[in-house]
Amino acid sequence: MDKLNADKNKLPEILQQETDENAVFSLYAQITQSLIQKNLQISTMESCTSGMIASLITDTEGSSAVLKGAYITYSNEAKIHCGVPGKIIKEFGVYSEETAAAMAAAARRAYRADIGIGVTGSFGNTDPANPDSVPGELYFSINTGKETQTSFRRLPPQDSRHAYKLYAAALVGKELYAVIMRLKPRG
Repeated sequence: MDKLNADKNKLPEILQQETDENAVFSLYAQITQSLIQKNLQISTMESCTSGMIASLITDTEGSSAVLKGAYITYSNEAKIHCGVPGKIIKEFGVYSEETAAAMAAAARRAYRADIGIGVTGSFGNTDPANPDSVPGELYFSINTGKETQTSFRRLPPQDSRHAYKLYAAALVGKELYAVIMRLKPRG
């Protein structure tokens, strides 16, 4: 029995633990193994998570077959430079479902991946560069080209920025795993 099938029985338990680092690592190992098994490729455009999602994907051996590339777009200018229309940020704000969806779509298109992830939000303090920021708000999107799933979550206070990123990565991972399970293998 392969590790993915052996761990399937543990998945509901893993998905309950947003702040347990080992549980998040295990979740992303299952995500990466599922991407490999289904021959699917992924790319990310991350702001508040600062590349943590891409990093978690690459913690599993064989990930170079599935991670096409990743952007860390901490500033508005970086998001625009990487394909997010400036008019979306101007109209809806950088912290919005619309911006997260545009980030996911831009990442998927740029790398010609099967799945694109977009993550934006504000952790800890108010962002001095963006007056619309509300600390603890997370917006993320998963784009498959045929489907775009966008989510908003209000995160509970965390002890550190690392803990916020880990919590956010767990929330994205839960949704991502469900999307991967619905997708058919490529090729």
